[in-house]
Amino acid sequence: MTIEMKQSSAYLIAILTVVTILTRISGVSAQVNADGSIDTGDKFENAKLEYLESPELVAERLAWWNDARFGMFIHWGLYAHDGCFWNGQDGRSEHMMRNLQIPISEYEKIADEFNPQKFNADEWAKIAKDAGMKYMVITSKHHDGFAMFNSPSDDYNIVKQTPWKRDAVLELKQACEKQGIKFGVYYSLGRDWHHPQCNSKGGSRSNVWDFPEEEKKDYSIYFNEKVKPQISELITQYKPAIIWFDTPELITKEQSIELLALIHKLDPDCIVNQRVGNKLGDYAVREQKIPEGGEPQPWETCMTLNGAWGYHKTDDNWKTADSLVHSLVDIASKGGNFLLNVGPTGEGVIPAKSVSRLNEVGEWLIVNGEAVYGTTSSPMGEFDWGRCTKKVGKRNTTLYFAVFNWPESGELVIPQIKYKVQKASILKTGEPVKTETTNQGLKISLPEIAPDEMASVIKVEVKGLVK
Repeated sequence: MTIEMKQSSAYLIAILTVVTILTRISGVSAQVNADGSIDTGDKFENAKLEYLESPELVAERLAWWNDARFGMFIHWGLYAHDGCFWNGQDGRSEHMMRNLQIPISEYEKIADEFNPQKFNADEWAKIAKDAGMKYMVITSKHHDGFAMFNSPSDDYNIVKQTPWKRDAVLELKQACEKQGIKFGVYYSLGRDWHHPQCNSKGGSRSNVWDFPEEEKKDYSIYFNEKVKPQISELITQYKPAIIWFDTPELITKEQSIELLALIHKLDPDCIVNQRVGNKLGDYAVREQKIPEGGEPQPWETCMTLNGAWGYHKTDDNWKTADSLVHSLVDIASKGGNFLLNVGPTGEGVIPAKSVSRLNEVGEWLIVNGEAVYGTTSSPMGEFDWGRCTKKVGKRNTTLYFAVFNWPESGELVIPQIKYKVQKASILKTGEPVKTETTNQGLKISLPEIAPDEMASVIKVEVKGLVK
């Protein structure tokens, strides 16, 4: 074998390795394109959104959401029963049904055993509250087509088909209300492996093992028989603040418009994400990534706490608490929201390591939340040492400099800021810090030791409106 052939083989192996890893840990859709990017099922995922309503109306609907900045995503369904395993086989993710091509007749048997006796909605909502999360979104129906709520239009649901016979969505809605947390529901729009008419481009993302005649499928039948009735039920029964659609796939623009009209007829204040399809929705979604320069439109990053979205019993690839704090601040500094996922077990328990990480983030936010909630994007770019968020008043601007890497020099220099400083202090302690406006910009003198190992925030109030 020549050197060139060896190099080519090594390169191919490396690419295949990356794709294999991404297949295991990728996003909501948990599918990977040939180039290694995540397949979200949205052909317009990077396009600018088109609004059917006035910017003022959309902004009013999003007002609480823009202030919230931090939410909990929950992927929970039949796939969690044995931690994404089926008959001893590793289903790799919440896409277990498709990955193993489990026939519907066999997959339905999981519901016969699904009995999460340790589920406690109040505990879940309290975990979110303690983490500093302001809203929650749970999978009401994932790609396997199984509804985690009491659906009058389709008996394939948690109340009708499991020995548990409880409505998880209703209980979580009520628990979130007690904690003052906004409640939302996820709904798989273009993938449903239980419905014979739900198709996808080339059949690559639909159930072709039970329903092989892909060319005869008609998405509009599924849309009218299942999607519209269940979306109506979700709004009328639970009044979610958000409907978080996923994988729009083959939905037409006319159908996306029809769905939005249905939602806003029932609840004009209900927020809808980008994956309603066809460049519509109130805000954009970025999956498992943070855009370098943020986005000019409202946007949200959804991300896993470990590898998979749904509970996988061998997945121990946990993100560190400081990396989560850094992601949260990074996203806020670019004007986005952070929707961080947990995958509860088949018993109904959020894994202890998830709770531990979230508690650490929550403890940081108790002290430093002012630098996240209600802030807007930074007037400057990224810094090697950290990020900046801001709040603009009538005449003054408050800047929050979150320092991830404490400078050995004992000072920060921000060249973009040449405004008059009215006050500067360490947010955690209130201790004043010395500032000086020079030709190089704003110089901030810091104590020798960082007051917070994860991220120390310097609060600087300046005269004028910083843009």
